[in-house]
Amino acid sequence: MSRTASPWPAPRTRRAGRLRVAVVGGGITGLATAWHLRDRADVTVHEASDRLGGEIRTIDLVGAPMDVGADAFLARHPEGERLVRALGFGDDDLVAPATGQVHVWTRGRLRPLPGATVFGVPTDLPALARSGVLSPAALARAAAEPLLPRRRTAGDRSVADLVAERFGPAVVDALVEPLLGGVYAGRADRLSAEATVPQVWRAAAEHRSLLQGLREQRAATAAADRPVFLTVRGGMGRIVERLREDLADRVHLDSAVTSLRRQDGAWHLQVPGRSVVADRVVVAVPPAAAARLLVGLDDGAARELAGIVTASVGVVALAYDHADAVDVPAGSGLLVPRSEGRSIKAVTIASRKWPHHANREHFVLRASVGRVDDASALDLDDDELVARVDAEVAEALGIRGRARASLVQRWPDALPQYDVGHRARVDRIRHAVDAHPGLYVGGAALDGLGIAARAKDAERLADAVMDSAR
Repeated sequence: MSRTASPWPAPRTRRAGRLRVAVVGGGITGLATAWHLRDRADVTVHEASDRLGGEIRTIDLVGAPMDVGADAFLARHPEGERLVRALGFGDDDLVAPATGQVHVWTRGRLRPLPGATVFGVPTDLPALARSGVLSPAALARAAAEPLLPRRRTAGDRSVADLVAERFGPAVVDALVEPLLGGVYAGRADRLSAEATVPQVWRAAAEHRSLLQGLREQRAATAAADRPVFLTVRGGMGRIVERLREDLADRVHLDSAVTSLRRQDGAWHLQVPGRSVVADRVVVAVPPAAAARLLVGLDDGAARELAGIVTASVGVVALAYDHADAVDVPAGSGLLVPRSEGRSIKAVTIASRKWPHHANREHFVLRASVGRVDDASALDLDDDELVARVDAEVAEALGIRGRARASLVQRWPDALPQYDVGHRARVDRIRHAVDAHPGLYVGGAALDGLGIAARAKDAERLADAVMDSAR
């Protein structure tokens, strides 16, 4: 198909030649930032490893592409789709889920995730009751939320503190924590409500009843006739491939930046075998790597970045005979509360969720393992991990036979934890970095997981770089 024209401004001429920009990190943030700058500056990307894309990876599973990292992007946030379409992907490439029904494996069996929840927080009490996710006592506690007095609390709070206060701890354990576990691999009693569930945070701040506040939010967005998520036919790795094609020789693999210093009005980066000189530097790497670069340059920012905890996770993709999967219930996947004591924390049933996987020769799905406080599953070797995940998936979904093929992808220290106070931490990091002209810090460690958030960050970073040259 033909490539669409970029919606971003045409290059503008600078009086003293083009700006030299070095981007540290070849994940989606760094690549997209460089892509935005490619026609406006002399930009280079330095990636320490031998591959690009960070936690985006598509590999072959029984003869067809399978995502073993990010498998979709939020379509209701415009930046992700804006980037993807500007890269030339059109309607034929973008696929919406065939179903949004998710189940929760709790209290001995699969139960439907109640409709009309906001990150697991209920807004429809009858739907919550019909789901059977909560015991009668826990349901009665949740139903009392509209009657509770408003608590005015200054400052950030954990998600568990906020939601349990209003609906009771069972709602956190059975609904909110599994969703947080799927996205952040984190703990609800540590994660920041302000940073991880901002809709819930705002509703709590603006309304006496959290349930009523979230109902009003949902009503305001109900008319949006758009899917929540989109994916790319052929795998999300195609986005990385397209970015690399457009950036061409501006990308340098196995090019770890080992030091960063300011001298004579320019930035000097040490990479294997040479020094790179740049007018502007964008650091878009995981927090520990960013902290190491800033030690000695800005120790305060380095300490703040080093304080961001990360979780290691893994994805196990499995392929089954269709005949063995006939009893799998309708729906796109399942969530597993940590209280269930299972290794798997979420399963995406790709053959049900995505239309382009429905007619594959095998029935395919992917399970995720690993939490910030429990990496025991990742200590297993690949064969042991596949056997355990296969058994748990079969038990949960009613699959009759063993998987015919499998893939294991481990993502060490992949998911930054937005613990209570995270927004204030990010403000301190950015305030410190602002004291160093021409230095910019971005990436998932600061303000948002997922491709849409990373695309938004890339726009911000590229605009800031070019605005500084005016």
